[in-house]
Amino acid sequence: MASSRPCRCPWLDTSKADYVQYHDEEWGVPVYDDDKLFEYLTLESAQAGLSWYSILKRRQGYREAFANFNVRAVAKFTGQDINDLMQNDKIIRNRRKIEAAVNNAQKFIEIQKEFGSFSNYMWRFVDNQPIISHFKELSDYPATSPESDAFSKDLKKRGFKFIGSTICYAHMQACGMVNDHSIDCFKRKQFDENKS
Repeated sequence: MASSRPCRCPWLDTSKADYVQYHDEEWGVPVYDDDKLFEYLTLESAQAGLSWYSILKRRQGYREAFANFNVRAVAKFTGQDINDLMQNDKIIRNRRKIEAAVNNAQKFIEIQKEFGSFSNYMWRFVDNQPIISHFKELSDYPATSPESDAFSKDLKKRGFKFIGSTICYAHMQACGMVNDHSIDCFKRKQFDENKS
């Protein structure tokens, strides 16, 4: 008898309901809203060296700690604000990552001024169209791509921190610059249906 449970990407731990919800509702859906892009970028850089789930389960804590990801508010955080965040057990208390979030907010605003929006800037790295992957096994998934290499290199040149190619690729996956849902994932099939 066939299972009625939908097929999902092989990287997903389906025993975690909040992880499943993130996969089903957010991961890989194209994002063009700068507020959301700043949230994803901040969370992805906080993830460096950790699992994505360790950050996802703290997302509400990050929202509270980082002014609901209001980029202008975060850009104005002071040394005292950073010291206060180091006492906040709802986030990863890594000073360099917290300092990077404030720094990156300032650089994010500079990009907005130059390009009109961060979205305009970011989507140029994939020619303004999601790259469609054809992965099936967990081993098929890369950690980086030529596009994430270029994205990371340019962000670093602009002064961003904690923004290597692996982090950029994870960001690209999260916000739909690449559609990395596996070929048998029900979300992939939804994307294909919406295109046709």
